Amino acid sequence: MRNLNGKTAVITGGNSGIGYATAKQFKENGANVIITGRAAERVQAAASELGVKGIVADVSNLSALDDLVEYVKSEYGKVDILFVNAGIFAPAPVGQISEEMFDNQMSINFKGAVFTIEKFLPILNEGASIINLSSVNAYTGMPNTAVYAASKAALNSYTRTASTELAPRKIRVNAVTPGPVSTPIFGKTGMSEEQLNGFAAAMQDRVPLKRFGEPEDVANLVVFLASDEASFITGAEYNIDGGININPLLQ
Repeated sequence: MRNLNGKTAVITGGNSGIGYATAKQFKENGANVIITGRAAERVQAAASELGVKGIVADVSNLSALDDLVEYVKSEYGKVDILFVNAGIFAPAPVGQISEEMFDNQMSINFKGAVFTIEKFLPILNEGASIINLSSVNAYTGMPNTAVYAASKAALNSYTRTASTELAPRKIRVNAVTPGPVSTPIFGKTGMSEEQLNGFAAAMQDRVPLKRFGEPEDVANLVVFLASDEASFITGAEYNIDGGININPLLQ
């Protein structure tokens, strides 16, 4: 186990999938954990299951972020770990991208990530760790993911610059870029079960290890980056994708 005793960790989008698995591991490693999400019932249910604090907050709403930071500051003081995990996936082919779809994905995946960090910076401890959840879609040119991929590519670029600027405070900023992972995000795309099954089968065939990742796989990496064992790592992008980005043409 990695020692996170006494550290305070905030996870956006922590009520399901990768965020939930990471919250569980953070707590098992001794951290005080706060998870956030947009749906009150889901946040409270997850918080109760995990034995952590749950707060309803929409990262695309700057006022909600202000309230979140004020609460965390008043209850916990400073923050040591910020896992910027909240995100959405809405596929659409080029030529059928609506303004609403563009705005919604960029608002949560990129703007929400940037301003989550902006708002938390004043209460981050020196030597804190920020981990941004990106995606291998930022590199792969996968059909129907133009806007989603752009939002993650923007987040990777932001991560590199932020890591340079925050280095004087010894704040480390890294990105984790998963490949296909078994999480509820795909079920929120509006695709039918048949479409989802076809998409999953096609994706799995392209992964050299021939399986989807599990949320716990990604959580293991996030916990490492959050710990003092990763104290010399910043500005990095870690692929955790079963090899899909190394072999993008594999069939």
